[in-house]
Amino acid sequence: MQFLVNGLIAGSTYALIAISFALIYFPTRFFHFAHGAVFAWGAYFGYISVVMLKMPLWVALPLAVGMTAMLGAGLEVGIYRPLRRRRATGLVLLLASLGLYVVLQNLISLLFGDETKSLRAGEIVEGIALFGARITPIQLWIIFASFASFASVWAILKFTKFGKSLRAVASDPELALVHGVDSDRVILGAFTLGSGLAGLAAILVALDVDMTPTMGLNALMMGVVAMIVGGVGSVHGILIGGLLLGLAQHLGVWKIGSEWQDAIAFAILLMFVLFRPHGIMGRPTRKTVV
Repeated sequence: MQFLVNGLIAGSTYALIAISFALIYFPTRFFHFAHGAVFAWGAYFGYISVVMLKMPLWVALPLAVGMTAMLGAGLEVGIYRPLRRRRATGLVLLLASLGLYVVLQNLISLLFGDETKSLRAGEIVEGIALFGARITPIQLWIIFASFASFASVWAILKFTKFGKSLRAVASDPELALVHGVDSDRVILGAFTLGSGLAGLAAILVALDVDMTPTMGLNALMMGVVAMIVGGVGSVHGILIGGLLLGLAQHLGVWKIGSEWQDAIAFAILLMFVLFRPHGIMGRPTRKTVV
Protein backbone atom coordinates (compact mmCIF):
# COMPACT_ATOMS: atom_id res chain seq x y z
CA MET A 1 0.00 0.00 0.00
CA GLN A 2 2.85 2.39 0.73
CA PHE A 3 4.26 1.86 -2.77
CA LEU A 4 0.81 2.50 -4.26
CA VAL A 5 0.39 5.71 -2.24
CA ASN A 6 3.89 6.86 -3.18
CA GLY A 7 3.12 6.11 -6.82
CA LEU A 8 -0.10 8.14 -6.64
CA ILE A 9 1.78 11.10 -5.14
CA ALA A 10 4.55 10.93 -7.76
CA GLY A 11 2.03 10.40 -10.56
CA SER A 12 0.00 13.42 -9.48
CA THR A 13 3.15 15.53 -9.55
CA TYR A 14 4.18 14.23 -12.98
CA ALA A 15 0.69 14.86 -14.34
CA LEU A 16 0.64 18.46 -13.07
CA ILE A 17 4.06 19.14 -14.62
CA ALA A 18 2.95 17.42 -17.84
CA ILE A 19 -0.18 19.54 -18.28
CA SER A 20 1.80 22.71 -17.54
CA PHE A 21 4.25 21.78 -20.33
CA ALA A 22 1.51 20.57 -22.68
CA LEU A 23 -0.38 23.88 -22.47
CA ILE A 24 2.67 25.57 -24.00
CA TYR A 25 3.45 22.75 -26.43
CA PHE A 26 -0.14 22.62 -27.81
CA PRO A 27 -0.06 25.97 -29.66
CA THR A 28 3.70 26.34 -30.23
CA ARG A 29 4.76 22.80 -31.19
CA PHE A 30 8.32 23.20 -29.94
CA PHE A 31 10.14 21.74 -26.95
CA HIS A 32 10.20 24.52 -24.34
CA PHE A 33 13.29 23.21 -22.54
CA ALA A 34 13.47 26.30 -20.32
CA HIS A 35 10.22 25.15 -18.70
CA GLY A 36 12.38 23.06 -16.37
CA ALA A 37 14.16 26.21 -15.16
CA VAL A 38 10.83 28.05 -14.82
CA PHE A 39 9.67 25.15 -12.65
CA ALA A 40 12.77 25.49 -10.43
CA TRP A 41 12.27 29.25 -10.15
CA GLY A 42 8.73 28.59 -8.91
CA ALA A 43 10.17 26.74 -5.90
CA TYR A 44 12.68 29.51 -5.25
CA PHE A 45 10.02 32.20 -5.54
CA GLY A 46 8.23 30.25 -2.81
CA TYR A 47 11.47 30.19 -0.80
CA ILE A 48 11.84 33.96 -1.14
CA SER A 49 8.26 34.52 -0.02
CA VAL A 50 8.09 32.05 2.87
CA VAL A 51 11.64 31.88 4.25
CA MET A 52 13.18 35.23 3.35
CA LEU A 53 10.14 37.52 3.53
CA LYS A 54 8.36 35.48 6.27
CA MET A 55 5.00 35.54 4.51
CA PRO A 56 2.26 33.12 5.56
CA LEU A 57 1.83 30.27 3.10
CA TRP A 58 -1.65 31.36 2.03
CA VAL A 59 -0.15 34.65 0.84
CA ALA A 60 3.19 33.29 -0.40
CA LEU A 61 1.75 30.48 -2.54
CA PRO A 62 -0.37 32.62 -4.92
CA LEU A 63 2.36 35.28 -5.00
CA ALA A 64 5.03 32.75 -6.02
CA VAL A 65 2.71 31.17 -8.59
CA GLY A 66 2.01 34.62 -10.04
CA MET A 67 5.72 35.45 -10.22
CA THR A 68 6.40 32.16 -12.01
CA ALA A 69 3.61 32.89 -14.48
CA MET A 70 5.13 36.33 -15.12
CA LEU A 71 8.55 34.74 -15.72
CA GLY A 72 7.09 32.38 -18.33
CA ALA A 73 5.19 35.24 -19.97
CA GLY A 74 8.38 37.31 -20.01
CA LEU A 75 10.26 34.56 -21.87
CA GLU A 76 7.50 34.44 -24.48
CA VAL A 77 7.33 38.21 -25.02
CA GLY A 78 11.06 38.90 -24.77
CA ILE A 79 12.59 35.87 -26.52
CA TYR A 80 10.26 33.52 -28.34
CA ARG A 81 7.87 36.00 -29.97
CA PRO A 82 10.65 38.03 -31.64
CA LEU A 83 12.17 34.77 -32.90
CA ARG A 84 8.84 33.58 -34.33
CA ARG A 85 8.34 36.91 -36.09
CA ARG A 86 11.73 36.40 -37.72
CA ARG A 87 10.45 33.00 -38.88
CA ALA A 88 12.89 31.08 -36.71
CA THR A 89 12.81 27.32 -37.23
CA GLY A 90 11.90 24.84 -34.53
CA LEU A 91 15.58 24.02 -34.10
CA VAL A 92 16.43 27.67 -33.45
CA LEU A 93 13.64 27.90 -30.86
CA LEU A 94 14.87 24.70 -29.21
CA LEU A 95 18.43 26.03 -28.99
CA ALA A 96 17.18 29.34 -27.60
CA SER A 97 15.15 27.45 -25.00
CA LEU A 98 18.15 25.31 -24.06
CA GLY A 99 20.25 28.45 -23.62
CA LEU A 100 17.55 30.03 -21.46
CA TYR A 101 17.47 26.90 -19.30
CA VAL A 102 21.21 27.12 -18.67
CA VAL A 103 21.08 30.85 -17.89
CA LEU A 104 18.09 30.60 -15.55
CA GLN A 105 19.45 27.58 -13.69
CA ASN A 106 22.87 29.19 -13.22
CA LEU A 107 21.18 32.36 -12.02
CA ILE A 108 19.55 30.33 -9.24
CA SER A 109 22.96 28.91 -8.29
CA LEU A 110 24.49 32.38 -8.32
CA LEU A 111 21.81 33.93 -6.11
CA PHE A 112 20.98 31.06 -3.74
CA GLY A 113 23.92 28.65 -3.94
CA ASP A 114 23.94 25.01 -5.03
CA GLU A 115 23.11 23.45 -1.66
CA THR A 116 19.73 21.90 -0.93
CA LYS A 117 17.26 24.33 0.61
CA SER A 118 14.24 23.56 2.72
CA LEU A 119 10.80 25.11 2.38
CA ARG A 120 8.66 24.35 5.40
CA ALA A 121 5.23 25.77 6.17
CA GLY A 122 5.23 24.61 9.80
CA GLU A 123 6.28 21.81 12.08
CA ILE A 124 6.91 18.36 10.63
CA VAL A 125 3.99 16.14 11.58
CA GLU A 126 3.48 12.41 11.46
CA GLY A 127 1.81 11.13 8.32
CA ILE A 128 -1.82 10.14 8.29
CA ALA A 129 -2.48 6.38 8.39
CA LEU A 130 -4.31 5.23 5.26
CA PHE A 131 -4.95 1.49 4.67
CA GLY A 132 -1.63 0.60 6.26
CA ALA A 133 0.33 3.35 4.49
CA ARG A 134 1.36 6.84 5.60
CA ILE A 135 0.69 10.09 3.76
CA THR A 136 1.47 13.63 4.92
CA PRO A 137 -0.88 16.63 4.63
CA ILE A 138 1.41 18.18 1.99
CA GLN A 139 1.22 15.00 -0.09
CA LEU A 140 -2.57 15.08 0.16
CA TRP A 141 -2.42 18.66 -1.09
CA ILE A 142 -0.26 17.55 -4.03
CA ILE A 143 -2.90 15.02 -5.08
CA PHE A 144 -5.76 17.48 -4.55
CA ALA A 145 -3.97 20.31 -6.40
CA SER A 146 -3.21 18.05 -9.35
CA PHE A 147 -6.80 16.86 -9.81
CA ALA A 148 -8.20 20.36 -9.21
CA SER A 149 -5.79 21.83 -11.76
CA PHE A 150 -6.77 19.23 -14.34
CA ALA A 151 -10.45 19.94 -13.81
CA SER A 152 -9.79 23.68 -14.20
CA VAL A 153 -7.70 23.24 -17.36
CA TRP A 154 -10.32 20.95 -18.88
CA ALA A 155 -13.05 23.51 -18.14
CA ILE A 156 -10.96 26.36 -19.57
CA LEU A 157 -10.19 24.48 -22.78
CA LYS A 158 -13.77 23.26 -23.16
CA PHE A 159 -15.91 26.24 -22.26
CA THR A 160 -13.95 29.51 -22.49
CA LYS A 161 -13.14 31.65 -25.51
CA PHE A 162 -9.45 31.44 -24.67
CA GLY A 163 -9.60 27.65 -24.53
CA LYS A 164 -11.34 27.39 -27.89
CA SER A 165 -8.83 29.81 -29.41
CA LEU A 166 -5.93 27.79 -28.00
CA ARG A 167 -7.33 24.59 -29.47
CA ALA A 168 -7.82 26.36 -32.80
CA VAL A 169 -4.22 27.61 -32.90
CA ALA A 170 -2.96 24.16 -31.89
CA SER A 171 -5.01 22.50 -34.63
CA ASP A 172 -4.31 24.88 -37.53
CA PRO A 173 -2.56 28.23 -36.90
CA GLU A 174 -3.19 29.54 -40.41
CA LEU A 175 -6.90 28.75 -40.37
CA ALA A 176 -7.20 30.24 -36.87
CA LEU A 177 -5.60 33.45 -38.16
CA VAL A 178 -8.09 33.59 -41.03
CA HIS A 179 -10.91 33.43 -38.47
CA GLY A 180 -9.45 36.36 -36.53
CA VAL A 181 -7.71 34.51 -33.69
CA ASP A 182 -4.73 36.46 -32.35
CA SER A 183 -2.17 33.65 -32.06
CA ASP A 184 0.36 35.80 -30.20
CA ARG A 185 -2.18 36.57 -27.48
CA VAL A 186 -3.21 32.91 -27.26
CA ILE A 187 0.41 31.73 -26.96
CA LEU A 188 1.09 34.37 -24.31
CA GLY A 189 -1.90 33.09 -22.34
CA ALA A 190 -0.65 29.52 -22.71
CA PHE A 191 2.81 30.47 -21.42
CA THR A 192 1.28 32.35 -18.49
CA LEU A 193 -1.08 29.57 -17.47
CA GLY A 194 1.43 26.76 -18.07
CA SER A 195 4.20 28.53 -16.16
CA GLY A 196 1.86 29.28 -13.26
CA LEU A 197 0.92 25.60 -12.99
CA ALA A 198 4.61 24.67 -13.11
CA GLY A 199 5.23 27.08 -10.24
CA LEU A 200 2.42 25.50 -8.22
CA ALA A 201 3.88 22.02 -8.81
CA ALA A 202 7.38 23.18 -7.85
CA ILE A 203 6.27 24.76 -4.58
CA LEU A 204 4.35 21.64 -3.58
CA VAL A 205 7.35 19.45 -4.43
CA ALA A 206 9.65 21.76 -2.43
CA LEU A 207 7.32 21.61 0.57
CA ASP A 208 7.50 17.81 0.39
CA VAL A 209 11.12 16.98 -0.53
CA ASP A 210 13.15 20.26 -0.52
CA MET A 211 14.75 21.92 -3.57
CA THR A 212 17.95 22.37 -5.56
CA PRO A 213 18.78 24.52 -8.62
CA THR A 214 18.78 21.40 -10.84
CA MET A 215 15.38 20.10 -9.70
CA GLY A 216 13.69 21.24 -12.90
CA LEU A 217 15.45 18.91 -15.34
CA ASN A 218 14.19 15.61 -13.94
CA ALA A 219 10.75 17.11 -13.36
CA LEU A 220 10.61 18.26 -16.98
CA MET A 221 11.70 14.86 -18.31
CA MET A 222 9.10 12.99 -16.25
CA GLY A 223 6.43 15.48 -17.28
CA VAL A 224 7.25 15.07 -20.96
CA VAL A 225 7.19 11.27 -20.65
CA ALA A 226 3.78 11.48 -18.94
CA MET A 227 2.49 13.77 -21.70
CA ILE A 228 3.64 11.46 -24.49
CA VAL A 229 2.36 8.32 -22.75
CA GLY A 230 -1.04 9.89 -22.06
CA GLY A 231 -1.46 11.57 -25.44
CA VAL A 232 -0.34 15.08 -26.33
CA GLY A 233 -3.78 16.41 -27.22
CA SER A 234 -5.78 14.86 -24.38
CA VAL A 235 -6.14 16.41 -20.92
CA HIS A 236 -7.60 13.20 -19.51
CA GLY A 237 -4.89 11.15 -21.18
CA ILE A 238 -2.12 13.27 -19.65
CA LEU A 239 -3.58 12.73 -16.18
CA ILE A 240 -3.72 8.97 -16.80
CA GLY A 241 -0.18 9.03 -18.22
CA GLY A 242 1.19 10.78 -15.15
CA LEU A 243 -0.51 8.38 -12.76
CA LEU A 244 0.58 5.35 -14.79
CA LEU A 245 4.18 6.56 -14.81
CA GLY A 246 4.27 7.23 -11.06
CA LEU A 247 2.69 3.89 -10.17
CA ALA A 248 4.97 1.97 -12.54
CA GLN A 249 8.07 3.59 -11.09
CA HIS A 250 7.19 2.91 -7.46
CA LEU A 251 5.90 -0.60 -8.01
CA GLY A 252 9.13 -1.21 -9.90
CA VAL A 253 11.09 0.04 -6.88
CA TRP A 254 9.26 -2.57 -4.81
CA LYS A 255 10.62 -5.35 -7.04
CA ILE A 256 13.94 -4.20 -8.56
CA GLY A 257 15.24 -1.19 -6.57
CA SER A 258 15.08 2.61 -6.59
CA GLU A 259 18.08 3.03 -8.91
CA TRP A 260 15.88 1.79 -11.79
CA GLN A 261 13.19 4.48 -11.50
CA ASP A 262 14.37 6.57 -14.47
CA ALA A 263 15.05 3.44 -16.53
CA ILE A 264 11.46 2.29 -15.92
CA ALA A 265 10.11 5.65 -17.06
CA PHE A 266 12.07 5.68 -20.30
CA ALA A 267 11.36 2.01 -20.99
CA ILE A 268 7.65 2.87 -20.83
CA LEU A 269 8.26 5.85 -23.13
CA LEU A 270 10.12 3.66 -25.62
CA MET A 271 7.31 1.11 -25.69
CA PHE A 272 4.71 3.79 -26.38
CA VAL A 273 6.83 5.49 -29.04
CA LEU A 274 7.25 2.15 -30.84
CA PHE A 275 3.77 0.67 -30.48
CA ARG A 276 1.38 3.55 -29.71
CA PRO A 277 3.10 6.85 -30.57
CA HIS A 278 -0.08 8.94 -30.12
CA GLY A 279 -0.40 7.81 -26.47
CA ILE A 280 -3.17 6.25 -24.42
CA MET A 281 -5.92 8.71 -25.34
CA GLY A 282 -4.30 10.72 -28.11
CA ARG A 283 -5.42 10.42 -31.70
CA PRO A 284 -3.16 10.02 -34.73
CA THR A 285 -3.25 13.19 -36.83
CA ARG A 286 -3.68 13.26 -40.56
CA LYS A 287 -3.18 16.17 -42.89
CA THR A 288 -5.39 16.32 -45.95
CA VAL A 289 -3.80 17.63 -49.12
CA VAL A 290 -6.15 19.11 -51.69
